[in-house]
Amino acid sequence: MEKKILALLDRFSDVEAALADPAVFDDHKGYKELTREHAYLLNVKNAYERLDRVRRSLQENRELLNEESDPEMKSLLNEEIDAAQAAIPELEAALELLIVPPDPDDDRNVILELRAGTGGDEAALFVGDCVRMYQLYAVKKGWKVETLASSPSEAGGFKEYIMGISGEKVKRLLQYEGGTHRVQRVPETEAQGRVHTSAITVAVLLEPTEEEEVKLDEKDLRIDTYRASGAGGQHVNTTDSAVRITHLPSGAVAYCQDERSQHKNKERAMRLLVAKIADEQRRKREQEEANTRASQVGTGDRSERIRTYNFPQNRVSDHRINLTLYHLDQLMEGELDMLSGPLVKHSYQEKLSS
Repeated sequence: MEKKILALLDRFSDVEAALADPAVFDDHKGYKELTREHAYLLNVKNAYERLDRVRRSLQENRELLNEESDPEMKSLLNEEIDAAQAAIPELEAALELLIVPPDPDDDRNVILELRAGTGGDEAALFVGDCVRMYQLYAVKKGWKVETLASSPSEAGGFKEYIMGISGEKVKRLLQYEGGTHRVQRVPETEAQGRVHTSAITVAVLLEPTEEEEVKLDEKDLRIDTYRASGAGGQHVNTTDSAVRITHLPSGAVAYCQDERSQHKNKERAMRLLVAKIADEQRRKREQEEANTRASQVGTGDRSERIRTYNFPQNRVSDHRINLTLYHLDQLMEGELDMLSGPLVKHSYQEKLSS
């Protein structure tokens, strides 16, 4: 990574020199491209300098600690060392994201579908934990999150949760979340303290662009309305506002019961249905292109186990890139860049090598 960054920093100097030349304004298109490249390279430079400062501070504090005898000063140095060690993985992940060139589809909106798998109540609770993790990540990134559908569990959490996420670099950072997420932890109801293994599945759907417009014939749709209910069968309201739409030719189903308005529920269910159908059409096209799948990190298939979250060891492992981190607590608080960065980087390297 260092070699690549140094090359980008050298390029930054070249671009700055080019922008300082008055003749650059004679070529409007060239000037625009240079300013865009300059903004990208400035982000890389700033991120690298932040990481370098923290690394140097960590090294200096370790050296001071070896020479220090005052207990109070040693305690202060240890606190600063701990803070630096905690910050470095996040800064490294952010830098790894930056050194991968932008993609035209980076800002595409996505729909995340999270479903409880094996593990019963514990799986539903983990769906709730992951919903919170993605929502916190979205807040850090300044993204907009919209709940499209949810099915609460009696024990807490959700049997299913579907949300739309929009904003800058949403697709770039979330596209590799699809698959089976396995969790290992001690349930609150476990008296013997034994670790249980549960699983949830995540699907990542891209919202279709204008070019991918999906036209649905009304006669191919079955629209059912019913009374929305919450966990334990408690009625959310007393009208048949929940909507389920089935696309008969494909069998795709989408529902929404979160709004009190039947019209709004139908609108959200239709949006989800269109995304599902567009996603299936996209997958078929990609399967016909022999090399497309080979250049991606996994397929996004729900049956593929992509990640293990081990709470007793504070460990998270992404099996596709053989990456293990002992910062699970930070990850669950929305610090997802520590995984997103290496995944985006790995995918880019795979595409280059193929």
